[in-house]
Order: sequence, then C-alpha cells, then structure tokens
Amino acid sequence: MGTLDQLRVVEMAGLGPVPFAAMMLADMGAEVIRIDAPPRNSEDPHDHVGPIWRGRPAVELNLKDETDRHTARALITHADVLLEGFRPGVMERLGLGPEICTSDNPALVYGRMTGWGQHGARAHEAGHDINYLAANGVLRAIGRSGERPTPPLNLVGDFGGGGMLLLAGVLAALVERGKSGRGQVVDAAMVDGAALLMSSVLGWKANGSWREPPGTNAIDTGSPFYEVYETCDGGHLAVGAVEPRFYREFIAVLGLADVPDQYDRDTWPAMKKRVADAIGERSLAEWTEAFRERDACVTPVASVESALADPLFSDRPTYVRVGEEVHAAPAPRFSRTPSTLPGTNARAASADPDAVLSRWRG
Repeated sequence: MGTLDQLRVVEMAGLGPVPFAAMMLADMGAEVIRIDAPPRNSEDPHDHVGPIWRGRPAVELNLKDETDRHTARALITHADVLLEGFRPGVMERLGLGPEICTSDNPALVYGRMTGWGQHGARAHEAGHDINYLAANGVLRAIGRSGERPTPPLNLVGDFGGGGMLLLAGVLAALVERGKSGRGQVVDAAMVDGAALLMSSVLGWKANGSWREPPGTNAIDTGSPFYEVYETCDGGHLAVGAVEPRFYREFIAVLGLADVPDQYDRDTWPAMKKRVADAIGERSLAEWTEAFRERDACVTPVASVESALADPLFSDRPTYVRVGEEVHAAPAPRFSRTPSTLPGTNARAASADPDAVLSRWRG
C-alpha cells in the first residue's frame, strides 16, 4: 500500500517528462492508466519497454474517434489527476481541455507539461530539452572554459526541470484539494523548471562570485577542486573538495607542497595542471585505495554496471534488477508506506478500459 494508494491517474501518452512523472506516481502506489494512440503504421508500434514505463498498464484509444474520445473523457471524469504533455491547444481540439474536464470533474488536478508554457511567443514552437536550456541561459552556464556548452543529457529540462516540476505541482494541488475540495490546472514548463534549478547560480551572479565566461568558476570546472581528472590507465576521478578541510585532505593525499590559497582564482589554471599531472601518474585503482576512508570528496567515476557491484548500492539499492533490466529504485523512501517496483520487466501491459471504468465508478 503505497503513499498514493487509491489515487487514480490518467496519463496521456508522451515522451520524457510526462511518463517520468507518471512512473513516480505509480511507484508511490497510484493507479495510473495510460492512454495510447493507435500505432500510425507497422513501423510505429507501441513497444513501451524500459524503466520509465513501469508500473502501469495502457489502453489504446483513437481520440479522433467519437466513441474512443467518450471513453477517454469518462476515464478522466473518474480520475483524480490527468497528465498531458501535448502542445498548447491539442487537448482543447480533442474536446478534452481543462474547461470541459473540470466541468465534468471539479476535483480533477489537470497537469499540463510543455517546453515553452501554455502561452507566449514560443508556446507553439517545437523544441526539446536542449532548446529550452539554450533559450533561458542554462545551457550557456554548462561548459568548460573555451569549449562549447555541454548538453547535460536531457536530465535538466525533461526530468529535473520538467517531470519533477510537474510532479511537485500535481502533489501540491492535491494537498490544496484536501482543503478546498476543488482541483485546478497545473501549468508546468521546462523552460521555467530549468530556470528554477539555476537559483543558486543566480544568487552567485548577483553577489559577484559567479563570473563570465563559463568554465572559470568554482563548480563549473574552473577550479582545481571541482573537476574530473584522468588517471594513467584511462580512468577518471571526480573531485568535489569545495570546503577548505576537504581541499587540505585532497592536497595531502596528492602529496603536493607549496599550494596557493584555495580561492585565489589567478592560480587556478596552473594548479589544475599540477593536480592533473599528479593524478595522471597513478591508476584508478591506486587512487581509489589512496583516498579510501579519507574525507576529501573524491570518487572514482563509475558506469552503471560497475555501480551495481559497489557495496554502497548493496547496502542501499539505488539500482535494482527487474528481470533483465536495470532500474533506478523508487525514490524517495518512505518509512511506513514504501514504494514498490513491478515484479517483471517494464513492458507495458494492456488494460480493458471498460473494466477500469467499472472499477473506478465503483
């Protein structure tokens, strides 16, 4: 019985942030039903396989068909939450926009996920994670000195600034509904969420401790104490020795002498070379042993496969195997109502919409 047991969610099929938010709701015990459109052709099957699709079945409905659209509307009428990630106006054109759905179901929390937001000059433009980060200044801040900005996979826009933002908004609206009895529309945009994740950097910019160009600051690989260094055998060490006591320990293990003040920016380029040269003299295994039980904030860079063998993740299973797949374990962790994983692989099961409606109408 998860934290969100008895919560009913309809997920409109999509990619990226919406299935991520739906996955987390399902992990926490919500009953999530995804609505898939029929495949466009034989080369476009709905083969939703992988961790992000876990824990919830799907119904296939053609929302351009009046009967199927009526079924979708009935499901939404008996749901607590709707999640959709279409471009602005699509749900309205299908006759499933917020005005209609909240008229049918005043307690509905209607979660909307877009890149640019529901309104504004770019609202109807196509885009992906990288485009939203480029537009709001986030992407420029992520890069090494003298190099092009580095896209951080699609973690910052789709998931951190998208799915997590949508999830937070939906859960907040559910808390408020517990007081008012009324649902509301949650307008989540990746361009907004990624900007929120920049809050600390914006503060550093304001007080002058974050400077241009990118890649010259304390935690953007500009400093010697927040960087990834290569060992002699091609391995990598991640160093995050930000606080002075950790930096002193780091320098001591390296065996460097006559070290300048940690926060003297003028010395950073030369100091980075000294550190890189020192780390490049030994193997990853040697440095791993040297830093063992030393409080220096130094960690070997692992692959997911090697992390699975790390005792850390045996004690606290951050990754788990489900069949032949590797999944991130549900998070956060609850003391009384733990989240759960499906016991088989994450291939989406099919659900009978009539059976779901019969149960939900209860």
